Amino acid sequence: MSERYPVVQVRGIDGQITIRDGLILCFFMRRKHKEIAQEIWHSLQIYLRSIPTEALAWYVSPEGDTLLLNEQGWMHIREKILDRPWAQACHVELLQLESGAGDYNFEYDGYEIDPLCDYDEKAACAIAFSLPTEYLLEHGADKVRALALELSRDLPFSFGYASLAFVAPSGQWYSVRRELLPLLERYRGFDLYSLGRTSRVIGTGARGAYWLTFLGEPLLSQLGGLEVLRRELAFPEVSFESLEGERLLLTLGEWPSPMDIREHIVRPHFRALARLLEPYFPEETNGLTSLLDTRSMGRWLRRFCL
Repeated sequence: MSERYPVVQVRGIDGQITIRDGLILCFFMRRKHKEIAQEIWHSLQIYLRSIPTEALAWYVSPEGDTLLLNEQGWMHIREKILDRPWAQACHVELLQLESGAGDYNFEYDGYEIDPLCDYDEKAACAIAFSLPTEYLLEHGADKVRALALELSRDLPFSFGYASLAFVAPSGQWYSVRRELLPLLERYRGFDLYSLGRTSRVIGTGARGAYWLTFLGEPLLSQLGGLEVLRRELAFPEVSFESLEGERLLLTLGEWPSPMDIREHIVRPHFRALARLLEPYFPEETNGLTSLLDTRSMGRWLRRFCL
């Protein structure tokens, strides 16, 4: 490993860490929640077996309260994911810490996805798992990649990724966005995510080029399939792995990179993939500088395309 990983801790006005460095693994599925509920539950169990026991200690209630994830809490989460197929939406958030950004977090946004409903026109069910950077350093990149593959195995994703990230559950980075901006400018390899907002607009599109980029249908066919991607991404840093169900994993380098602009390292393989995916980027409305400035998020998503 030649990369040096920065330690990121951005604190809010209450003094608690709102953003920390880590990894995020996300998958987007243009399917109804009730069609994939079992697969979502199964992926959550894989994640739980891969992280320290009881690392997830809290959950967010429908009223927005953070409650202890005890036996009763797990019964509630199981019922919410598996036993309510009639529900129009399913939001689950499991946390390590009662407040602030912990090492381990789980988020899921599931929708009914009615094609006749304008609100669901561009929605996709979305699932996200976070890991601390220490997990990567202790277990290695191959272990993280193997975990990402295991988590994705039964998920009918159209797009997914694993990346270094500014970890902030539920998009809470917005409250400290001014402190975050210099870090975004410096570390181009860190993802900035807000699962709930992205899931409302991504549909079957893509979100960018990442260390691990997962492609499924219909996006994979729209890009021309494996042979076209091999030709367009003929870089020694890029590897291709075909997955069951007409899906593909692209690995852009042996280890994830923070892409510190001060190191002046050129990564043309990220630019090439980002340009292929750019027509399928969503119009996300997370303003980085103010509620009125939504263009800045679009510019950030296209940071590798320039």
